[in-house]
Amino acid sequence: MRYLLCGINAKYIHSNLAIFCLKSYAQENGPDTAVYEIKEYTINHYVENILQDIYEVGADVVIFSCYIWNISYVRELAEELKKVSPNLQIWVGGPEVSYDAERFLAGNPAVNLVMQGEGEQVFTALVTLMEQGELPGEEECSESAAQDILYLQSGKLLLKDMPQGVAWRSGDAIYNTGFVPMMDMDMIPFVYEDFQLFAHKIIYYETSRGCPFSCSYCLSSVEKRVRFRSLSLVMPELQRFLDAGVPQVKFVDRTFNCNKKHAMAIWRYIFEHDNGVTNFHFEISADLLDEEELALFEKMRPGLIQLEIGVQSTNPETIRAIHRPMNLNEVFANVDKVHRMGNIHQHLDLIAGLPKENYAQFRTSFNDLYAHAPDQLQLGFLKVLKGTRMEAEVREHELRYRSRPPYEVLSTRWLSYDEVIRLKGIEELVEMYYNSGQYSCTLQYVIPYFESPFDFFEQFSLEYRKKGYHKLNHSRTEKYEILRNYLRGEAGRRLPCKSVDAANAEVGCGRGAEATHENESQIPYLDEMLVLDLYLRENVKSRPDWAGDASVMRKKVKELYRTRGAELFPEEWTQGSYDSKKAANYSHIEYFHFDVARLLTEGVFEKKDVWCLFDYGRRDPRNKNARVTTLSDF
Repeated sequence: MRYLLCGINAKYIHSNLAIFCLKSYAQENGPDTAVYEIKEYTINHYVENILQDIYEVGADVVIFSCYIWNISYVRELAEELKKVSPNLQIWVGGPEVSYDAERFLAGNPAVNLVMQGEGEQVFTALVTLMEQGELPGEEECSESAAQDILYLQSGKLLLKDMPQGVAWRSGDAIYNTGFVPMMDMDMIPFVYEDFQLFAHKIIYYETSRGCPFSCSYCLSSVEKRVRFRSLSLVMPELQRFLDAGVPQVKFVDRTFNCNKKHAMAIWRYIFEHDNGVTNFHFEISADLLDEEELALFEKMRPGLIQLEIGVQSTNPETIRAIHRPMNLNEVFANVDKVHRMGNIHQHLDLIAGLPKENYAQFRTSFNDLYAHAPDQLQLGFLKVLKGTRMEAEVREHELRYRSRPPYEVLSTRWLSYDEVIRLKGIEELVEMYYNSGQYSCTLQYVIPYFESPFDFFEQFSLEYRKKGYHKLNHSRTEKYEILRNYLRGEAGRRLPCKSVDAANAEVGCGRGAEATHENESQIPYLDEMLVLDLYLRENVKSRPDWAGDASVMRKKVKELYRTRGAELFPEEWTQGSYDSKKAANYSHIEYFHFDVARLLTEGVFEKKDVWCLFDYGRRDPRNKNARVTTLSDF
């Protein structure tokens, strides 16, 4: 028989590790007569197109991997597939159905069964029964078998007709054999045999399952025991990634460094076998890091690893309420140490809507994280997931949340829906202007003019929504215009006056004098900061109007490329491959009235007239900015 495993991902760059694990395990341990196929889609595909594609495969069984982002698609596809293929078996699994299996079956009659929990062994057992013609059908469950099932629910008897870990329908009744016992991680096959299948996608990899912590909002807290894959298997698999030169491997281990010996062995291996290309992403608890681990981090190539750190809140009452043990002083001390190294990209995560945290306290949490200059500050919202402790505490915390996925919080005892809407607006601009990394110098320069980082994003968001910008898509240039207009307009008029030396505020390259307090903005050098951010990321050929006309310097810049290539591009010059015209195409020269190098390396603003070269052929692997060289005697 033919089995089609379907993953409907949130984005094209994602892949579904679960369905590859099911296929690989079943191929190694199941019957030879079964034929497996995998199809991956995204939530941006039309349901009609997915339906046609699945139907044309002609599978006997279709298996869906279910998550909060795709469950509505799965429900609709299952219903429509049964209309066009009445004899088709539809099986589902994944976190969105595992903890609510019986109710899901009752509400979705097109689905035949639910695999609960880890699916590798359950799926293989079901395929074996299917191939042998012994899988109980919807109308075939005998009264004695039903009694066996009820016995099993009391833990007294295993049912021979259906494996453990399955809920299914028989007639009007729904039966459930409970969750399958947790499996040995070493039994899971390595799924990446053909890296071409994952071209332009993130590679997901796991060396452990489970989490030692009991955070009430997280499904990982349901499983109390952490299991690890043997390092004797992990190391050769890491080498496969390195040999293939994959761009990124994202570890899905919930708290990767909960076992120092395991974590250090892996970190040391990728450091010693670094291919200069692959980036490894880890979710860690920063307060567990020690000096030995930090010393290893400091030696790593820029861009070799990146760290995601779920702080979630800095309010002590909230941390206690969500049962998340954490030493915040250690967290931030280690975050700062990593930041000073300058070679590791760090994400810090916040969750809005947690118990005991009101709007003012969330503002404090936001500012606390922002103060440590993460490369990304992820502002998410509480999701009340099935099977979590948070779901059981809904009444206690007066949680109101969306009835449909992603079950996101609408209000709590401490946070109103009006405040949630306001935080949503802030989230949008944090993602657009901070997490993109495209406006970092401008933000670093202007935010001290506001009471706090949170206040800047809050006020900017209110103006942004007032003008209806949140309802539109904006080009890169338009985003710069929106930020500039806000800072020169309403925000500029509200800011305290700061004196500006008009002589130092004049801008070269044909641009006029920067606006001062007297003529509109109280933020000097604003346009130059925006120009710096623009050219750090993009070699734009068409300059925005506010960037001024650089044509007056064109002849001098052309001469510079022709006569000073050894200084501008020493690597190419020494190799004898320097070509001034080509060099000019993949670089840019710009004039500034402040020390750009010091701003980028030390975060310090100092007035100084400089010419800078932006080299787009040599970007910083951590933030993708062009290499910047200050030109002397120009």
